Amino acid sequence: MKSWSLIGAAATLAFGMSTLVAPAAADKLDDVLGSGKIRCAVVLDFPPMGYRDADNNPAGMDVEICKDLANAMGVEAEVVGVTWAERIPSLISGKTDVAIASSSDTLERAKTVGFSIPYMVFQFQALIPADSKISTWEDLKNAHVGAAIGTTYESSFTDYKAANWPDAPGKLSTYQSETETFMAVSQGRVDAVISTDTAIANVIASGKYGDLKAGPIAPFGADIVGFMTLRKEYGWINYLNLYINRANRSGRMQEIYSEYIGGDMPDLTSSGVYY
Repeated sequence: MKSWSLIGAAATLAFGMSTLVAPAAADKLDDVLGSGKIRCAVVLDFPPMGYRDADNNPAGMDVEICKDLANAMGVEAEVVGVTWAERIPSLISGKTDVAIASSSDTLERAKTVGFSIPYMVFQFQALIPADSKISTWEDLKNAHVGAAIGTTYESSFTDYKAANWPDAPGKLSTYQSETETFMAVSQGRVDAVISTDTAIANVIASGKYGDLKAGPIAPFGADIVGFMTLRKEYGWINYLNLYINRANRSGRMQEIYSEYIGGDMPDLTSSGVYY
């Protein structure tokens, strides 16, 4: 009986040793390095973060960050144009490796995807015709408002309306893209649209959508955004976090911000929290 116990113990030890030396499973970071290419989901109708230049090539702050990340990794950058609603499906389907697409880091989204630390912050704002009488956020309660579907400002406006203006006659229409929302307000199909302060400043400066002006700032607070990837990819998320951290420490993120937006990068730190 003793000999069988010794054999069993030896077998158990051998099994344990085999599990210790088993090769680690490859993760998304290994996949990207191995393929020699990083596929970034970017919304390309959201200037100055993402758009197409005069030669129809992807451009903007999010595009430049994708290229900078690729350069840091020693791989090629491939920009995959997506709509707001396509960002998460592109990750889940394996079409893209990371979404660098001005994505609000909501707890609801984090049930489905993994987020990096913040890399940018926006304010939500209304875009209105130049002759509009809308001057305060309260004026929107009776207005026909537009927003791009799948955005945080769409859901935030819906929640705000339900909580604060439940009986007001105003309504919300959703559109598939930012371009469609800007066209809707320029053509008078809605009284106002909700977007971000940076996108609205760009639209007004371009003059592409006619005579528009910046309206009131939303009372929702700052919109903090991060990179998105698959929730289980802890090693990949850790690498993306380190990239953002180092890009800020080195001043590279400020350089990209200055090129596409101008001025000083907004403060991304929270009191008592280190990013």
